[in-house]
Amino acid sequence: MVPLIIVIVIVVLVLLALWAAFNGLVKKRNRTQEAWSEIDVELKRRHDLIPNLVQTVQGYATHEQSTFEAVTQARANAVSAGATGDPQKIGQAENALSGTLRSLFAVAENYPQLRAVESFLQLQETLTATEDKIEYARRYYNTSARDYNIALQTFPRNLLAGMFGFKAVAFFTADDADRAVPEVNFDTAAGAAGPASSGPPLAGGQEGLPPASSGQGQPPPASS
Repeated sequence: MVPLIIVIVIVVLVLLALWAAFNGLVKKRNRTQEAWSEIDVELKRRHDLIPNLVQTVQGYATHEQSTFEAVTQARANAVSAGATGDPQKIGQAENALSGTLRSLFAVAENYPQLRAVESFLQLQETLTATEDKIEYARRYYNTSARDYNIALQTFPRNLLAGMFGFKAVAFFTADDADRAVPEVNFDTAAGAAGPASSGPPLAGGQEGLPPASSGQGQPPPASS
């Protein structure tokens, strides 16, 4: 009788351990998916800001067409990469987009009239805030992904992972220097160029509004 009781207790303890391990994997996976959703939302917000930003600068810098085309193409590539859901591809595309944005702000420095354009200043401020949110979301996602991936490799969770389809996720990597939004010193430019002209009409469109979620919240498995 005693051996039977011992066996029953052992079985119950094993089942409880497996239950706790399974629930732990579910929580970590959900946390990682939630963190990825935050990145996805902020990247879409960033993409939505860029057309208005380009249009505003273009109204004053009509001879910088190559820069505008580069930014537009980089944005299109970033949107396409976002549709794949691959953090590595998205990171590369977003880095390239950041590079073209630096070129765009460098162009803006040559046109001090923009310092009087409220829409441009608001777009720049919103873009900077968005970049900060992306960086925070990236760090949170990578931390969640690390904890989740480690959990998948530890016993007894590694046994459950294969049985119930838990898969490792990829990290979202980005060069911190590439993600920084360059600052435009309008005061210096204005002092060299003199008073600002009235300039053309401001670019239209809503500024800084977050896009609706597209349902691409789940991070994909890491490529083997």
